Parts: sequence; structure tokens; C-alpha cells
Amino acid sequence: MTDTRLLWKPDGLEVNHSGPWAAEKYALLQNYIDIFSTGMLNKWSERVYIDLYSGPGCTQVRDSGEWLMGSPLLAMSVRDPFDKYIFCERDSQCLAALKARKDSSFSRLNVSFVEGDCNQRITDILRLVPPHSRSHSVLSFCFVDPFSLDLHFDTIKTLAARFVDFLVLLALDMDARRNLRNYLRPSNHKIDLFLGSNDWRSRWKLFSSTDNSFQRFLANEFERQMLLLGYKRYSKGNTKHISTRDETLPLYHLAFFSRHQRGYQFWEESLKYSSPQQSFEL
Repeated sequence: MTDTRLLWKPDGLEVNHSGPWAAEKYALLQNYIDIFSTGMLNKWSERVYIDLYSGPGCTQVRDSGEWLMGSPLLAMSVRDPFDKYIFCERDSQCLAALKARKDSSFSRLNVSFVEGDCNQRITDILRLVPPHSRSHSVLSFCFVDPFSLDLHFDTIKTLAARFVDFLVLLALDMDARRNLRNYLRPSNHKIDLFLGSNDWRSRWKLFSSTDNSFQRFLANEFERQMLLLGYKRYSKGNTKHISTRDETLPLYHLAFFSRHQRGYQFWEESLKYSSPQQSFEL
């Protein structure tokens, strides 16, 4: 049964479409941002929510026809709203729908919209994050939910120059597994951009001699890159595996990263309301 906190009334505006597994992803996100926004309410001068692939704000489940709130609407619906929201979306129709929903239901919130590819607009996004100082502390939470491995690691690295926690969807099963041969070609640079590294093929060759899972390799490599930025390894694993409800088809992974133990305390609390996570060891 779908969590009623996620439901949205059809409104005739642009909507994404997804399978029933989207409910688990959004329930986990809702759990975390609700805990985060309230838990940090009086600890920082400003709390900022950043969504790099915001979409139209709503998702319709293909099997049931239910409309679910996407990440932007969930973030704007928390008990203690963030002080600022930044939504990036490259599809103009989706962004227009999100703006309309914001104006209709969340008009009082401080929201900035950025149209375009987040990898190309990351400098503009960063400018919208209030500057941090000794007298004005700013903590951000960034949700990254691409449909494929389109994310560039340099985008994450740019935001990580500030105080930012991340929840990143890694489209490893949907994209990486299906396109392994293409990505291994030296002329293909998609994984180079995704990992922020052009020497991963040599490590894959060594890794694949004992483990042929390209998905596991990329999850390890992404986590390694985040650790190099100063993020902590969570003792129970940074990554949660999302599959179809019958668990016959793996879909993607959600990877959480924080530089502070409190972030992982919040993450663990949010996981209590979801299925066991899948951990990848480096």
C-alpha cells in the first residue's frame, strides 16, 4: 500500500511516469529530509535544499495510476521547510509545471529555479547557495536523481566545496549494465565524466579478474571519489539497493554521503522505515 504522505491529486500539469518502485525511493527521501530539516532547524543559520534533476514535481505510477509527489514537492512539504530551495531542470515544460505547483501550493517559500543541464549550470546553482561565514552558517542537502549516468562528478565536487550532504541515485543497473561494451571503448568518455577520472579502465581490468559486476565496481569507484572529497564511510554501507517489488529486477542504488556523523544518524533513522540496504565494500 502506498504511503499516503506521498500522494498528490492529479492537476492536469506535466508529470513523469515510473514503476511502483518509485514509492520506496520517495518514501526514503521523505523520511530523511523531514528528519534533516527539523533536526538542523536551530543548528544552522540557513538550511538549503538543492535538487539537480527536479522534473515537474510529480510522478504517475504506471500500474496503479496513482500520482506521487516527486522530490521537489516532498521537500517543500516538510514540517519545517528549508530556508531556501534550488531546483534545476533542463526540460522547460517540466520546469514550468514545477513552477506552477510551487506557486499554487507553496507560494510563501523561497525558491529559485535554474533551467538547463545541471552539469552546465552548476556555477549558477552554486551562486544561489547563500555564502557561509562564522556569523552565518549554511548547510545544504542535495538530491541527485538522473535517469542515467549523466551526472558529472565535477558537478558534485563543485557543490562539495560548501557544507553539503548528498543523496545520489546511481543508475548502475538501468544504464551501466546495459551499456558496458560501449563504455569500455576508449573513445567513450561517459564513465570518465561520471567518476571524474580517466584511469578507471585499468582498475576495472584488475577488479573484473575476480568480480565481473560492473555495477559493483562503479559503486565502489564513486564511493572512493566521495571519500577523497572528505565524506565519511558509513559503517553500515553508504548505498541502498532498489529493485522491483518482487526483487527480480535490480534497478538502481541510492548512495548517501555526509562529512558529519550526525548525517549518518539521520540516514539510519530514515532507513528504519525502508527495506534493508545493500552495502558495497571498497
